[in-house]
Amino acid sequence: MNDASSISASEPAILVESLVRRFGSITAVDHLSFRVKAGVVRGLLGRNGAGKTTVIKILTTLLQPTSGTARVCGYDVERNATDVRRVIGYVPQALSADAELTAYENLLLAAKLYDLPPKSRERRIRRALELMSLEHAADRLVRTFSGGMIRSLEIAQSTLHDPAVLFLDEPTVGLDPLARQTVWEHIKRLKAQQRCTVLITTHYMDEAEHLCDEVTILHRGRLAAAGAPDELKRSLGATATLDDVFAHFTGADAEAEESYRETSRTRHIADRLG
Repeated sequence: MNDASSISASEPAILVESLVRRFGSITAVDHLSFRVKAGVVRGLLGRNGAGKTTVIKILTTLLQPTSGTARVCGYDVERNATDVRRVIGYVPQALSADAELTAYENLLLAAKLYDLPPKSRERRIRRALELMSLEHAADRLVRTFSGGMIRSLEIAQSTLHDPAVLFLDEPTVGLDPLARQTVWEHIKRLKAQQRCTVLITTHYMDEAEHLCDEVTILHRGRLAAAGAPDELKRSLGATATLDDVFAHFTGADAEAEESYRETSRTRHIADRLG
């Protein structure tokens, strides 16, 4: 059952207040505050090392904050971690589908892990396959899938239990343009049909503009800007693009500072997705 209906109109789906996360002497998230209304797609933008994935891991209970507060659907990510996990879906950067199982078998395994009632598993699996346009591939081994199909399957896995909030950490990295478009359409359909809140990290400004109702831009772990893409563009002038907004708030030399390790990671994921 989707817990989105239990969120009051005044209560944000995600609430982050003065959030800090340190790794030794490095501050990855620095007194960050933002909120996401229920039912919207929020983009979390920033160059490499800005703290995006750290924020996602805290909100999905995979990391504990050093200080500050984070709540999902009203549940505190530290004190109510089990409740948070019950109402969220999560697609990480790394591949999570088992290549040696079929699409159906991957979904069945996910259904069991989510402890879905046996009587509803078949219906939910078939619905998920249909939503992600994978009905024709239900009995194929995942190792035969294209990159876009793998990502679509992972989104299907993460939404079997009708989560109120879906977290997507760079879901289209390494995909070709056609596969990216396919994943975009699936995310839009998911929002329309299941009305869940989506928090997505991405380096692609066209992706943020195409999918996101609002964006939050991070710079060195801090909030640099937030708002609707059109509002942020207008703040810089009539001809400004979202790329201009990104460069303005994060530094125009972002591409020049791309690390070797990050480039290697992206290429590795691309290789695995085919």
